Amino acid sequence: MFIDKDYIECLLEEAKGATDGEINGILDKAEAFEGLTHREVASLLVTDKKEHVDRIYDIAGKIKEHIYGNRIVMFAPLYVSDYCINRCKYCGYNCDHDFDRRRLTMDEVRNEVAILEKMGHKRLALEAGEDPKNCSIDYILDCIRTIYDMKLDNGEIRRVNVNIAATTVEDYRKLKEVGIGTYVLFQETYHQPTYEEVHLSGPKKDYEYHLTAFDRAMEAGIDDVGGGVLFGLYDPYFEVLGLMLHNEHLEKEFGVGFHTISIPRICRAEGAATWEFKYLVDDETFKKIVAIIRLAVPFTGMIVSTRESMEMRRALIKIGISQISAGSTVEVGGYTAREHSSTQFNVNDDRSAIDIISWLIDEGLVPSFCTACYRKGRTGDRFMSLAKSGNIKNTCHPNALMTLWEYALDYGDDKFRAKVESLLRREIPRIGDKNIRGLVSDNIERLRCGERDLFL
Repeated sequence: MFIDKDYIECLLEEAKGATDGEINGILDKAEAFEGLTHREVASLLVTDKKEHVDRIYDIAGKIKEHIYGNRIVMFAPLYVSDYCINRCKYCGYNCDHDFDRRRLTMDEVRNEVAILEKMGHKRLALEAGEDPKNCSIDYILDCIRTIYDMKLDNGEIRRVNVNIAATTVEDYRKLKEVGIGTYVLFQETYHQPTYEEVHLSGPKKDYEYHLTAFDRAMEAGIDDVGGGVLFGLYDPYFEVLGLMLHNEHLEKEFGVGFHTISIPRICRAEGAATWEFKYLVDDETFKKIVAIIRLAVPFTGMIVSTRESMEMRRALIKIGISQISAGSTVEVGGYTAREHSSTQFNVNDDRSAIDIISWLIDEGLVPSFCTACYRKGRTGDRFMSLAKSGNIKNTCHPNALMTLWEYALDYGDDKFRAKVESLLRREIPRIGDKNIRGLVSDNIERLRCGERDLFL
């Protein structure tokens, strides 16, 4: 097994002896994009000296800027079913939790997607509990087809990422064939004793089957996968090293690691008892973890959801986050009804999508609705090779600008469009390649004249 509990624990214990000189040497390596060993990551995790932590933040910000620039990819979750047969202590979908469960009909999926398209979203994360009877793989496939077929005026969902339970190679092939974007699955915790303690029963209780889900997905041809843990179940430093070992395993076996890493931490939800967990992560530790992950895997996308407040999301964007959700509901049918049922977790940033997008612009950032890499085949190792060479910015930044202008034309008022035009005047001259700069300027005018879906 590629996750070795004793090995991780030894790393963390040995790292406590790292000297100031060793820590500074590790940070020099990180700043030079030279990669970090397991021991080096562990040494950064266990240090608590202010000068070290401040430098970790500084380097994480520089890496984020170098790889991703000032763009932030936008998405929204779509919960289609809360049926679940697992008993997980931390989750509001726990099968012991007594509430009226539901799954969306295809007409209800269309209604939800219509609202999301009116918000301007182009990228969704489809979410569902695990229940082979009430939420089968065929149902998930029908949902994806329905989402892709749904068009409203200029709105369309161009990429559906999928976060569903670990399944078989055959089922992953079906997901690949229907055209999913990234397959996302959280290990929840890499510490097997804790994993078995918090997963009381149900198919998710099988640690090894859950852990090897990405192997089966990649065997089925899905080359973009997104990992994550639920920080707060166990020692967060152990979990970061687990993520690194998992990423390394995928790179070794399949030539490419995580496309994204999500960083949820436990928050209150109906049916879940957070007070039982002794490893809840405070804000300062959480920020440090995010920054160290950015140093350890500089080319991997990092996602933060509306679990976190506006203030926390602002801080995390500066030190590593490259994707955020906006205008989200985490209830099945929540976009249509906006009435309370049951959720996996509570939302802390409940601003509307356009309010969050406008806020990002005010923060000097470029919200991006681009899905071009997926549609042009820049996935898996092809995406990573471009990212690692530094060439991805030649497409991602221009596409972010064009899709933001497309969004402004379709969904913004005059005041918002003026704000985006000001951003374009600032950002287009920063495009290094003269030919690309000219193409973007031309495409901005073509969009203004009614053309849509222009990208590099």
